[in-house]
Amino acid sequence: GPAAKGPSNEAPIQRVEVDWRSGPIEERVNRVLALMTLDEKIGQLCQTSVGGDALPDDLAADIRHGRVGSIFYTGSASQTREAQRIAIEESRLGIPLLTPRDVIHGFRTVFPIPLGQAASWNPELIEQAAAIAAREARAEGVNWTFAPMLDISRDARWGRIAESPGEDPLLAEQFACASVRGYQRGDSNAPGIAACGKHFVAYGLSEGGRDYNRAQVAQAELLNVYLRPFKAAADAGCLTMMTGFNTINGVPATANRPLVRGVLKNKWRFDGLVVSDWSSVLELIEHGFAQDPREAALRAFGAGVDMEMATTTYREHLAELLDAGLIDTGLLDDAVSRILRVKLQVALPPAGAGQPAPSSEPTGESLELAKELATQSTVLLKNDGLLPLDTEGLKRVAVLGPLADAARDQLGCWMLDGRVRDAITPLAALRSAVGDDVEVDFVAGLDSPIDSQTEGLAAAAAAAERADVAVVFVGEGWWMNGEARSRVDLNLSGAQSELLRRVTATGTPTVLVCLAGRPLTIGAEAELSNAVMFAWHPGVMGGPAIVDLLLGAANPSGKLPVTFPKHVGQEPLYYNRPATGRPALAGTTALIGSGRADYPDEQKYRSHYIDSDPFPLFPFGFGLSYTSFEYGHIELSSDVISPGQTLAVRATLTNVGPCEGEEVAQLYVRDVAGSLVRPVRELKGFRRIRLSPGESTVLEFALAADDLAYCDNNGRRVLEPGEFRVGVGGDSTVELTTGFHLNGTKLVNADTRKVPDTSATQ
Repeated sequence: GPAAKGPSNEAPIQRVEVDWRSGPIEERVNRVLALMTLDEKIGQLCQTSVGGDALPDDLAADIRHGRVGSIFYTGSASQTREAQRIAIEESRLGIPLLTPRDVIHGFRTVFPIPLGQAASWNPELIEQAAAIAAREARAEGVNWTFAPMLDISRDARWGRIAESPGEDPLLAEQFACASVRGYQRGDSNAPGIAACGKHFVAYGLSEGGRDYNRAQVAQAELLNVYLRPFKAAADAGCLTMMTGFNTINGVPATANRPLVRGVLKNKWRFDGLVVSDWSSVLELIEHGFAQDPREAALRAFGAGVDMEMATTTYREHLAELLDAGLIDTGLLDDAVSRILRVKLQVALPPAGAGQPAPSSEPTGESLELAKELATQSTVLLKNDGLLPLDTEGLKRVAVLGPLADAARDQLGCWMLDGRVRDAITPLAALRSAVGDDVEVDFVAGLDSPIDSQTEGLAAAAAAAERADVAVVFVGEGWWMNGEARSRVDLNLSGAQSELLRRVTATGTPTVLVCLAGRPLTIGAEAELSNAVMFAWHPGVMGGPAIVDLLLGAANPSGKLPVTFPKHVGQEPLYYNRPATGRPALAGTTALIGSGRADYPDEQKYRSHYIDSDPFPLFPFGFGLSYTSFEYGHIELSSDVISPGQTLAVRATLTNVGPCEGEEVAQLYVRDVAGSLVRPVRELKGFRRIRLSPGESTVLEFALAADDLAYCDNNGRRVLEPGEFRVGVGGDSTVELTTGFHLNGTKLVNADTRKVPDTSATQ
């Protein structure tokens, strides 16, 4: 059709001057829409990947003739700017391009990976990091990021857990709102960039942790868990959403009309644009959900996907599908309007001259924030008193392992625009922090985290033998997690465990520091070590952050956003699981290797494994500090509430340890009985609080009756009277010691829930 015509024999372009700036956004959208031809409308729905450094002539012609609405993966900022210049100055209507990029955890200033940021439980810092990323990306011509990823992830085998906010819907909602506000808020010099909630929806539920695989999920669970962060992002004003590669109950996300058009667009009234994932429209054929590109275009467009990423089925087939009456012109105009609405907010050139030229260079402020976020996201998993290191008596430190001085690895996956030379490694940071006072011996022992050659281990052990303390850096290389990076084994790869065994065999006190993009099964390694820190992939300032924690210049305060299993066979393992009629009893251990022939009678027919105990290695919400916190008894403002009311939950928190520290206090609730089996507990609030030694504060959480509602399998929101149990503590194993009663009759469709405010500080 004419939409696909090449650059030869084009009619000359008759420019039309369009007033892009006066009047409300809807008026402007309609003004532009009324001027557009069918070809130009279809062009807005097409997103083309570029690559290379120069703008190809045929792409320049497509932009000039309005056949492209968005370009991405340009090779340089100048290429992006040239494409944008052609769109604005040479196309008939001057419609600007959307120029997206994967700005996932920072642009030039690389912050911790998203899973690490979630471990900070600090939405305020997450928002600031997104705002800095937006400012830096905007300086290079980017006006849209494919972030935040909001896939709830309960299975560490899935590589993209690294990009996720973890396993809990409330924490993910907070992450969603903070990220969207940060990316989109802009400042006096420039607007923000469009955020993109992805991957709509349940992509993190890929069966067996195999990327791109199916998700089988009941409607209640879809609504109560997987859709929640997307709803929070939509409510926070997120301008765009991206569909997933997965199928949901047999229907691909990119062709899922009930979810995309039904829930997202109609029920939630989301008025931004929906983009497919890379070639996910064409992949409907491989899924067996469309027989050819024409049907793929029909299915995806009909489902509500406004823009096709990377493939060309819309460009080649939409005009003909409209002709055949298979697509409604009203739906085409709606899709184009959504794209224009986003462009009006992020893609117009700055009004007026004299703006200072923006820069994408890291600043003192951005690096300070990167360090603070890396510090707050590092989780102390074990400490037998070795940390913080006593620098007074310290003469020699052995810094060992393949990740002690691996700048690229500490930046993590999905790092397109950071620079390895900007990263300060733990080795460099330690040398700089201790100066000449302490001898720092560095032996990697292994070339990389997957190196299984053991020749270098003797030198590492010898260095440990000579030292007062050994710090061993192990984990995953940057390429071992992220997209298409599923693992069947969560143990430390290569000879990393053997390295640690040889080091600890010397008797030298040892700190284990893990840098990784997912939970790892490090139970045996934790047992061998005197202290264990999990630093994720911490970004450019990871080294200084880790060293501050090791030396006591900072106090660990990160908490796990995901459960750590003892064994990969426990996955998916998550704290808010539905109750079973035969839960494992506390104290249950493995049968195999126990010397017993069977379990005691009361433990026998229970939900457990015979070759491992059933419990996590480290629970969700867990994280230690160099000080100790004590929680007092819970007091409720009432032991009965009614629909529409709010309960105040109060508990005293005291720093009973030797130094100042921050605690993330967590509120958990259990619905004792419902018309669906309910989770054994759910996070309903959290607060990050800094206390001096001996200082106390009264925590207060507001628990609205509406926070106790849930969705059933008919998609209705129900609020049911009954008993609820409450606990406040430092992780998800806190006892639910106190109860209250919700009065009244069952309410259906009480859908007024707003994302609770869990301000970062109190």
